Amino acid sequence: MFRENIRMAWLNIAANRMRSFLTMLGIVIGVGAIIALMTIVNGATESINEEISTFGADRVSLQIQGTELKAGLTASEVEELSSMEDIKGVSPSVNGLVSNAFSTEQIQLSGRSDVYFNQTPDALERGRGITVADVEQETAVAVIGSSLADEWFPTQNPINETVELNGRTFTVVGVLAPSSSFSVTSVNDMVITPYSTAQRVLGVTSVNQADLYMDTGADANEIVDETTVILQRAFNQREDVFTVTNFEDALASIDQINSMLSMLLVGIASISLLVGGIGIMNMMLVSVTERTSEIGLRKALGASPRYIQLQFLLESTFLSLLGGAIGIAFGMGLAYLVCLAMGIGFTLSGTALLLAVGFSVGIGVLFGFIPARRASRLNPIVALRSV
Repeated sequence: MFRENIRMAWLNIAANRMRSFLTMLGIVIGVGAIIALMTIVNGATESINEEISTFGADRVSLQIQGTELKAGLTASEVEELSSMEDIKGVSPSVNGLVSNAFSTEQIQLSGRSDVYFNQTPDALERGRGITVADVEQETAVAVIGSSLADEWFPTQNPINETVELNGRTFTVVGVLAPSSSFSVTSVNDMVITPYSTAQRVLGVTSVNQADLYMDTGADANEIVDETTVILQRAFNQREDVFTVTNFEDALASIDQINSMLSMLLVGIASISLLVGGIGIMNMMLVSVTERTSEIGLRKALGASPRYIQLQFLLESTFLSLLGGAIGIAFGMGLAYLVCLAMGIGFTLSGTALLLAVGFSVGIGVLFGFIPARRASRLNPIVALRSV
């Protein structure tokens, strides 16, 4: 009996292909939107998390705004930060704009130490980074961004070539790896020199940024608290002249934003599913009206109301499931193309698939129940009058 219901439900859908397709269209769009949006958001979030992890999820970053009397950190204060427990190293940073001999536009100069390159092994595309000797001797060496390497040396290897910054000649010793589109800070148009050399070029004596690299398993909150105490002491207990950033908190915030955004997108896509459900109910009501004589004849031959109701429920469920299957394929294809265009990873969300299937089944049953109930309650005598 149940198998016969399935066969008849499928035959009725197949007999009205165009109407069935138009009825399923809302489900297709809704399910496709859920799959595509959640997959794209997950892919973007994973790319951002990977970039932050590469950039240094195991570190604490300091931004020093300074005061009129004290612009930044001194060498002794950087050394005090380096001596904290569970700190592998401190990479001071000095930043500013400098002129160059290749164009009239100024470029970003960043002074770093050997710690930065030791703790960021994938920072280089080729060549070498800054060494301890470079910092101590204030050598005129530079590591340039990939875009600058292509612009300044389009047909030759930039290693051991020279560049002129603020009237001073530097030897290129390395090229930085290209930054991704989700990079926290792009280094493609940046020049990195020893921070002691950058201080002399920029005419500064203090450090306005620093990165504290933590040991594995270190408590980031304790390090943030200890760092804050040192900085308060350095700036006469003022807390408004520096910022301490814990990137583990940033990762947690991104995950929270992703969850909220996913819920919002699912809610928006559900509107289309609701419209699709209403379309299914409307089509099934029309089908009940068109097949009044058929229903009456079946009841007269002994079909029970439960049998009639089950058949119409199966039809609406088949429509929604078929629409859901097409929507899943459509959403996966769309998500893949968007992820490919954006340069992010394609990661199909299991949650999105479960939601899509769940919505499809739920809508088929929910919106098919009223037409099925109406069909099962038809009076066979009244129904047969239309024959």
